Amino acid sequence: MAICPICQNKEAVAAFKPFCCKRCADIDLHRWMGGHYAIPAVEPPDNWEETLDAGLDSDDPSKIH
Repeated sequence: MAICPICQNKEAVAAFKPFCCKRCADIDLHRWMGGHYAIPAVEPPDNWEETLDAGLDSDDPSKIH
């Protein structure tokens, strides 16, 4: 059987799967809602669209980067 991903001590219970109890399910929900499981992302620079538009308007392919 699967082990609870929060407490690592008990087997998962069908009612709260993959967790062992409501407490562990609530802890996981709190982590999601708090942004602890956020996927890191790289934000484009503020002028990204302007740079892209300028490159596409040009006939010179060497300016597109």
